[in-house]
Amino acid sequence: MPALTFSLAGGAEVRYVLPMGRTLLGRSEGCDIALPDDEISRTHCIVERRANETWVIDRSRNGTLVNGMPVRRERLRPGSLIEVGRFRLRYTESTGTMAASTSAAVRPLPHEELVAADGQSIAALRACLRFTRGPRTDEVVVVKRSVLSLGGADDDIELEGLPPRALKLRTARGRVVLDPLPAVRVFLAGSPAHVPTPVWPGEEIQVGEHSFIIDVQVDQEDLERESFGALVGAAPSMRKLFGVLGRIAAHDHTALITGESGTGKELAAQAIHQHGPRSSGPFVPVNCAALPENLVESELFGHERGAFTGADAQKPGAFQLADGGTLFLDEVGELRLDTQAKLLRALESGEVRRVGARKSEIPDVRVIAATNRDLARMVAEGTFREDLRFRLSVLTVTMPPLRDRLQDVPLVAQALLERNVPDATLHPSALTRLQQHVWPGNVRELRNVLVRARVLYGPLIMADSLSFEAPAPPLHAPVSEQDLLNPSGQATREAIVRALERAGGNRTRAAQLLGVPRSSLLYRMKKHGIV
Repeated sequence: MPALTFSLAGGAEVRYVLPMGRTLLGRSEGCDIALPDDEISRTHCIVERRANETWVIDRSRNGTLVNGMPVRRERLRPGSLIEVGRFRLRYTESTGTMAASTSAAVRPLPHEELVAADGQSIAALRACLRFTRGPRTDEVVVVKRSVLSLGGADDDIELEGLPPRALKLRTARGRVVLDPLPAVRVFLAGSPAHVPTPVWPGEEIQVGEHSFIIDVQVDQEDLERESFGALVGAAPSMRKLFGVLGRIAAHDHTALITGESGTGKELAAQAIHQHGPRSSGPFVPVNCAALPENLVESELFGHERGAFTGADAQKPGAFQLADGGTLFLDEVGELRLDTQAKLLRALESGEVRRVGARKSEIPDVRVIAATNRDLARMVAEGTFREDLRFRLSVLTVTMPPLRDRLQDVPLVAQALLERNVPDATLHPSALTRLQQHVWPGNVRELRNVLVRARVLYGPLIMADSLSFEAPAPPLHAPVSEQDLLNPSGQATREAIVRALERAGGNRTRAAQLLGVPRSSLLYRMKKHGIV
């Protein structure tokens, strides 16, 4: 089994079994093997394992060495030594069925990392302190904050016999960092620690008579929340969904939102962005189904001037536009296989390259994808890449259809009215009718029904104002233009008055209700003295 073997600070040896495909090495917390060294690039190099061979690909500014020689792309053989900053990684091959290491086993840990979500609950990988010596031996304390003080009685964790704030543990670039107080002697993996130092899982910290290691545990949580962004609902499924979305928002992982058309997937993505650390950055939505086939790559990654016919100037793509913020890929299941492969490379390495460019860029982007398609079925049919599905679907939430939460219809309807037609009011008879519908078009259909009723029938929406499959029918058979031209017809005057009332005074809508041109309606209004 191909593997990389290397040593951490303090001499602890790690063996990372290479899975098929790409393994990212660098200082970024998003890398599979994150190495704490300022000389190491965010994504320093990629080790790519294929069926019968393994390659290393340099992606750094400072270079990657294999057996002492700088390389850009080099095939690895048993015993090859990869040098990345101050780290030395030995490539080995062995037989057997040893299970592949998870990235969490060797990646420096933030205080919390979400590893799975299903719309009802989340599984989180959490750093914890496991005491190995002293008064708190065998005690486990979960790290629930990004900065944790240890020492006196007023600190987050009291350690008997130590002064206040004897040391701090904080999260930096996705790692737990030991930050000792100069006046207190602290040892990390048996060596004195004088400056802030990254801590790997399993390394022991000793201060005074206390010793503990940074460990990891996986917790499953059921969450509930009353609201989230523009999404509303009181059904239990929605309250749990809001809780999961709120936790996802606090992290920076790629997320996948699934659900039928019209369930509010983009609203969920917007709320994740607005409630997360990237809220001050841009939110860039891209409808993958609407991208022209010949411009998909340009729209996503940008292009250089002269890259193709019509490329008169350099243009940034969606990834560049979303730098520092969130890129929302709606209907990601509509992408062609060749574009899926390019998207996968961008997600794995963090690098994008404009069409026609020689150098890659590394925009700081969080990707949220959405689809109403069954990606697992598409994988089986060969129309969607399995590796891309795995990359997108670690944190997956499903938006429930409106028919499964009809109790929320009044609440959702009121929110839609306030957002789209704030002067409208729902009559109780209309609410009853709305809750009897099955809503194949979900929340989007509900919005359309309400807006259409307000436009055609006025601000008080009654049950008979609602139409679900087609625009609302006229109040009566259309009045012919010849009838309207009859200046003595009382029926014509009454029809005009009723149409104007139902249209809320909008003359264009009234003409549509009557089935005549607007000019004819205006002429008859003048003749009949209708203001």
